[in-house]
Amino acid sequence: MSLISGLNKEFESRVRLGIMSVLMVNEWVDFTEMKNLLQVTDGNLASHSTALEKNEYIEIKKEFVGKKPRTSYKITEAGKLAFQQHLAFLEKIMRQ
Repeated sequence: MSLISGLNKEFESRVRLGIMSVLMVNEWVDFTEMKNLLQVTDGNLASHSTALEKNEYIEIKKEFVGKKPRTSYKITEAGKLAFQQHLAFLEKIMRQ
């Protein structure tokens, strides 16, 4: 078993780490706020959030507010658990 075998490959990207970190401390975050916090492009945020949604780590809600579309993100319970395990393993590596 390698030193890094316990790390979750889904969180290797800095964008995905950022998305998960933001969502760990916020209930819902809309697309524009997330994009500004992470300073990424629309496409970059969309592709990484879609990948996290496919793994059921986040929920993506698309709705209309008036005539404007709004996309929002929320972490799932499975996402919280997976991210906490990932962070715990990182801490374990640093202590060794």
